[in-house]
Amino acid sequence: MTDRPPGPAGLAHVEDWVFDLDNTLYPASCDLFAEIDQRMTHFVSETLGLDRDAARRVQKDYYARYGTTLSGLMQVHGMDPADFLSFVHEIDLSPLPDLPDLRTAIAALPGRKFVYTNGSRRHAERVTEKMGLAHLFHDSFGIEDARYTPKPHLQSYEAFCGLHQVRPEGAVFFEDLVRNLKPAKSLGFTTVLVHSEKDWSHEPIEARPAGAGDAFGDDGGGHIDYVTGDLAGFLKATAAARTTG
Repeated sequence: MTDRPPGPAGLAHVEDWVFDLDNTLYPASCDLFAEIDQRMTHFVSETLGLDRDAARRVQKDYYARYGTTLSGLMQVHGMDPADFLSFVHEIDLSPLPDLPDLRTAIAALPGRKFVYTNGSRRHAERVTEKMGLAHLFHDSFGIEDARYTPKPHLQSYEAFCGLHQVRPEGAVFFEDLVRNLKPAKSLGFTTVLVHSEKDWSHEPIEARPAGAGDAFGDDGGGHIDYVTGDLAGFLKATAAARTTG
């Protein structure tokens, strides 16, 4: 995958900066999401009375088909989401790295900054607090704020925009999942795919995060404007381009 940095005027219009959380705002290399992933498997196993392998298959099938494992559990089994969210996000945050360059780059961006996650609001707040970023964000938007409708369902994006009065034409959306950028682009967001060196072959191909070796064509099917494997560097270049442009 070839990174595509912003040109001098590429993001000059942006007034709202919207960041996915897991494997986007924090780097996939720290492997924090692996703990969440394993806790999901355990929850599915205990809740549905399945052995680990069967629970893992159900978990990944729901993730691919419904957008999140939680959405599948709610739609297929009528499960209340509170216990799931509480259990899977009570994780050890010590693997999160200290990223002063990222803090500086986000602080330099003009306008409002949001975290928009398919996880819980509490998860977003815990992670950003641990990373020393919480004070830089206008707000966090969790799955409960979308009434448990996850990305990539269009209603979730509309709920986010409605709650925070975000104009997609004046906003940019950062994500590690290609499928989550398509509805964002359809609404008018500028889109940035954040990839990593991590091997994602264990994830369903329909919902696999972007790896450095992936290829999505020159424009990702028309819904990827920029690509980066270095979020802090991308934001720093963007701020510099806006200043000199």
